[in-house]
Amino acid sequence: MSPAPSIVQIDALASVTLAILLFFIGKATAARFDVLQRYGIPESVIGGVLCALLCSLLYYAAGIEIDFSLGLRDVLLLYFFAALGLNSSIGQLFSGGRLLVLLVLLSCAFMLIQNLAGMGLASLFGMDHRAGLMVGSIALTGGVGTTLAWAPYFNDTLQIQGATDLGLVTNMVGLVSACVIGGPMASWLIRRHAIQASANANVEVGTLHGDHSRDRLDYHGVLLALFWLNVALMLGQLISNALGHTGLNLPGFVGCLLAGIALRSCGDVLGRRHAELWNLPSMRPGIALVSDICLGLFLTMALMGLKLWQLQPLLGFISMAMLVQVSLVVLFTVLVVFRAMGGNYEAAVVCAGFGGITLGSTATAVANMGAVTRQYGAAPLAFLIVPLVCGFFIDLANALLIGWLLR
Repeated sequence: MSPAPSIVQIDALASVTLAILLFFIGKATAARFDVLQRYGIPESVIGGVLCALLCSLLYYAAGIEIDFSLGLRDVLLLYFFAALGLNSSIGQLFSGGRLLVLLVLLSCAFMLIQNLAGMGLASLFGMDHRAGLMVGSIALTGGVGTTLAWAPYFNDTLQIQGATDLGLVTNMVGLVSACVIGGPMASWLIRRHAIQASANANVEVGTLHGDHSRDRLDYHGVLLALFWLNVALMLGQLISNALGHTGLNLPGFVGCLLAGIALRSCGDVLGRRHAELWNLPSMRPGIALVSDICLGLFLTMALMGLKLWQLQPLLGFISMAMLVQVSLVVLFTVLVVFRAMGGNYEAAVVCAGFGGITLGSTATAVANMGAVTRQYGAAPLAFLIVPLVCGFFIDLANALLIGWLLR
């Protein structure tokens, strides 16, 4: 019996500082290897995965387990989605109405395919077929929150032992897989169909590669941006609590996204009379700066905290399941989603995010789209509908589908 590993606890300040360093390492690595830029691999993913690999090496070679304090990670995600909401207008939402509904329907259809594949593979490996849901939409589309919400039911009521570990490990592999395939799929579609990329350099996340220009930051604009972002977080918490009383247990970032959209609508009216409290042109560079920092650090921290050695006991089943699931995502995205969403540049960017919808998380979807738009130009409609599909409609549909399949 091997001795227990020595656990090294890294406090919150050191963890955040390391995440910043890893982001710089990822950025330098992407600049050095053109293939990483060409296929839209986010810099935060590069740094985070390198850290996870190094931690695994320490675990196996020296018996040292690194445990990061990542409490700030979830707060960063809330700020990012509040910023995304403040950058979105109701007019844009209505303009994307048909495509929003279509993407919801496509995502629901794929969740059913995802779950049927997982249940079939579980039966093939001699497991309870319902355990296959943990390598289906529970862990992959739902993410960590959905996995932890369903785990007690699987363990205690269905008596499926190890369901929690199975779901969490599947989510970890799915998160990395989504980061790897999202950008390359979009880049391939753009080249394959000779799509005219956007000429708009005002991308939603980050800046175009090689473009170091940025609207001038000013003290008043940044402070105003921070004020309204904090208001969006507080209002978002109230919205999330209100939704929770209706029985809808949705991720906290959904409330922040909706709060940001609501504040943008009210702010556009407020700014006509009180420009000192709402001045979107002055605030926009500050909102973009906070948004970029929060998303990059969130994804870096999510990946650097992965404990890859936890894959070992479930390696055979998970390897086969993820091979099937990733293949299904690629085929469905390229053959169905791209064409259904219009076969244009916005559709290609949506395809980059679809891997995040179905394999990773909303943050992964947005990071994938951000990597593509930094290469080719802005895609505002994609950045509006994909987070709404990920954060609101899919969680509700997923809960209903899982309940139906468990009957």
